[in-house]
Amino acid sequence: MSAESHSAAEIPSRLRLVEEEIAIATEAYGREPGSVKLIAVSKTMPAAVVEDAVEAGQRIFGENRVQEALVKWPALKALHSDVELHLIGPLQTNKVRDAVALFDVIETLDRPKLARALAAEMDRTGQRPRLFVQVNTGEEPQKAGIVPEETASFVALCRETFNLTIDGLMCIPPLEEEPSMHFALLAKLAGELGLGELSMGMSGDFDKAIAFGATHVRIGTAIFGERVLLD
Repeated sequence: MSAESHSAAEIPSRLRLVEEEIAIATEAYGREPGSVKLIAVSKTMPAAVVEDAVEAGQRIFGENRVQEALVKWPALKALHSDVELHLIGPLQTNKVRDAVALFDVIETLDRPKLARALAAEMDRTGQRPRLFVQVNTGEEPQKAGIVPEETASFVALCRETFNLTIDGLMCIPPLEEEPSMHFALLAKLAGELGLGELSMGMSGDFDKAIAFGATHVRIGTAIFGERVLLD
């Protein structure tokens, strides 16, 4: 992908196209206008490219790695206080302090040890990013996330033992499977737990996610083009 593909001229048009597609799917499935939020996945994108998206009006971004986000986001957030940053990749407990300080939403809470570490850091600092529990709907051994049958007990543990507020659930369906059944499962779990937010759906399947109640869709390549390596 050439540098031109990430130019300030192209990103606004790509953003508008994605927003239009989200609006069309939202209407088609009888959802309320504006009920689906776009998370622009800016992983591997340099700060200058992210700035182009901010200037084009995008305000919610997703990053996969705490260390990468620390390189570019403190300065960006200092310039744009209304930007909301989501952690959408796995969180190691030794990165909790940085994650709580930088991210507005952590979507990948997936184990008791991490819940304990987040609770301790949030109590220490008074900073309380919103939390989603990641569910491994495909029960893939290589993938992070709570398995579906343990989701209810884990959410209860977070709430009752660690005094954490859980806002929603997140999933990443297996690449080789039809995503709709995974979106339906996540929506069912959220309903049973009284959770109103669902982060699910990416560039290739966000319309199906919207059909099953996604409140956040995570889209990167359609906005930024192919990934580039950070310097």
